[in-house]
Amino acid sequence: MEQWIEMACAELGLETSEVDRDLILDLARDVAHGVARPAAPLTAYLLGLAVGRGAPARDAAARVTTLAEEFKRTSS
Repeated sequence: MEQWIEMACAELGLETSEVDRDLILDLARDVAHGVARPAAPLTAYLLGLAVGRGAPARDAAARVTTLAEEFKRTSS
């Protein structure tokens, strides 16, 4: 996976140091299990948009993770 991250970053003009792989994978896991599997990549994209607009990545991911947990609890 590291090779893919390096290649994708190079293609998009990003530094690999900008990628918090574990944060993104944890978010995707929590959303996939709490909401729906197809929601995971969409949520990762939304996180990227929010970070691109200046939101701190960890804060935004924590907020969405909490939202996914609440969604799972209330939609069952």
